[in-house]
Amino acid sequence: MPKTDNNIEYKNVWVFAEQRDGKLMDVSLELLGEGKILADKLNQKVCAVLLGENLQEMSEELIAYGADIVYVCDDKNLKNYTTDVYTKVITSMINAYNPDIFLIGATHIGRDLAPRISARVNTGLTADCTNLEIDETDKKLLQTRPAFGGNIMATIICPNHKPQMATVRPGVMEKNKKNDSNIGEIIDFEINLELEDIKTKILKTVKEKKNNIDIQQAEIIVAGGRGVGNKEGFDLLKKLADKLGGVLGASRSAVDNGWIDHSHQVGQTGKTVRPKLYIACGISGAIQHIAGMQDAECVVVINKNKNAPIFKVADYGIVGDYKEIVNSILKILEK
Repeated sequence: MPKTDNNIEYKNVWVFAEQRDGKLMDVSLELLGEGKILADKLNQKVCAVLLGENLQEMSEELIAYGADIVYVCDDKNLKNYTTDVYTKVITSMINAYNPDIFLIGATHIGRDLAPRISARVNTGLTADCTNLEIDETDKKLLQTRPAFGGNIMATIICPNHKPQMATVRPGVMEKNKKNDSNIGEIIDFEINLELEDIKTKILKTVKEKKNNIDIQQAEIIVAGGRGVGNKEGFDLLKKLADKLGGVLGASRSAVDNGWIDHSHQVGQTGKTVRPKLYIACGISGAIQHIAGMQDAECVVVINKNKNAPIFKVADYGIVGDYKEIVNSILKILEK
């Protein structure tokens, strides 16, 4: 039976404000920016849903980034994410306020949480969206994502159930500029959490130390694909990246071949990036990869094949052997 009830007014665009250790995740702020655009088209408000402990400062930060309303559930049992408890609280919020749209970041937590909530409230969920729009005719949410291995872009709607739910990958949307003069409302949501609700207890969190720079925050990325040929080819690309003050990126094929770690992968199954400069070496330009880097401010493509699809998104294209071209660039930079 459809969740939508004609007697219920579904309104407002909700964003799950994911926080870890008292810090809001960037994807939550990105979704607030996108949520504001959608809400304006619907003449609705954009709202953040924040769970945790000691949330006043983060609530104010969400308002500064554009939230009209912040629904807060402040409880010591919510300090760290646990699937069952977060699902229960947010499901209760949805049933109490009936949002029209609910957006969640496609992080490890978001990918665990979103399908559980959608099942509880009997609605649909579109995962890993790269674009969101409002249909001008019926005001439904148009949710676009790569499908069939990234070979096509599918636009999906949820016509008979609400809220319309989608997860969006980090880095896809742009966050608004912070404005501390913004005015918003903070609404406390109270719920009785029983002992039986808490099925998982976190005893200790152990974080692995990594020396890798997060490519999603990098302003310059030098990326390699199958055309680089081998692991040694990435050593040359790293010299260029280091010289430019950037980081290494890679296509899926390079990662699958074991030439570079998955943390450097750009694309639909990797990370979405928005650097000021993206240099693509030996990358053919599969739609999965282009989806992850097409919003770079400047794209420079180096490829032997002048017909490579990636040239379609290039600001500057160089046809030739990447080794010769990169070595030439290095010589110029070393002068």
